[in-house]
Amino acid sequence: MTTDFAIEPIKTLMRRWLRERLSPRGNEWLNGKLAQLAADPSDRNLFLAFGAVPRFVGKEPLSLTPHDLADADGLRKGWNPAAWTTDQAARVLLLLSVPHDHPEKYLRTLNGLFAAAEVNELTALYLSLPLLPHPELHRARASEGFRTNMNVVFNAIALDNPYPAEYLDEGAWNQMVLKTIFIGSPLHRIYGLDQRTNLSLARTLSDFAHERWAAGRPVPYELWRCIGPFIDEGFLPDVERVFDTGNETEQQAIALACSRSRNNAAYELLKRRRPDLAEKISNGEFTWEKLT
Repeated sequence: MTTDFAIEPIKTLMRRWLRERLSPRGNEWLNGKLAQLAADPSDRNLFLAFGAVPRFVGKEPLSLTPHDLADADGLRKGWNPAAWTTDQAARVLLLLSVPHDHPEKYLRTLNGLFAAAEVNELTALYLSLPLLPHPELHRARASEGFRTNMNVVFNAIALDNPYPAEYLDEGAWNQMVLKTIFIGSPLHRIYGLDQRTNLSLARTLSDFAHERWAAGRPVPYELWRCIGPFIDEGFLPDVERVFDTGNETEQQAIALACSRSRNNAAYELLKRRRPDLAEKISNGEFTWEKLT
């Protein structure tokens, strides 16, 4: 499998972003390292440059404009570097500058970086996954990222990242979504969330909600987004409970969930319990985007 996007235009775009934001010293250092890798793309040169990045380019937010983000999405659908920093962009640029004609060698180089990386380096590595060549080779690495106890690393692969939606199987995807909810990260920032939701995930999240209720703990309202398309008679008691005891945000969320159900009973329940929300949702006045 090959990428369906071109890497060279992405490198050109990232280099322009960095050129506009780095100091003369930072640009000179980065130009030198890119030239060095072009002449001698050894693991040693890559590893040394990768580790030294923050000392020369800093860790400032890229502060990309809407036009910049549109350019990014145009080159690689789903790529959203809105929260990236200068060191992350420079590290990803270095990774994209390494020859990748031999997949096994390229993967060995990446594995070496992952094995030696500290938290900031790991974050950049996981941010790079949707842009790297040979994407099919990185599935196991992505799944490993879900098991980390470092939230910043987990968020780098789980949020604003198209790789999981495109390459992970259902089991790994469901594990990622559940952990996103468990650690309190924003579910709506998972790329492809609505397209990849599934019945197995809905049942798991319903069980999670019941465990939280039994423990007297709140249920994250975004959870219902993944359950909505599968609401049937088995889920209706949960819906009733939220309408009976939930706060306004929770009721808005369960109303949106009911509106996505293919079961008429769910929509009839919504119209009976919250006709105001049913009308706004039907008219397009209230959506998940407005709620989140």
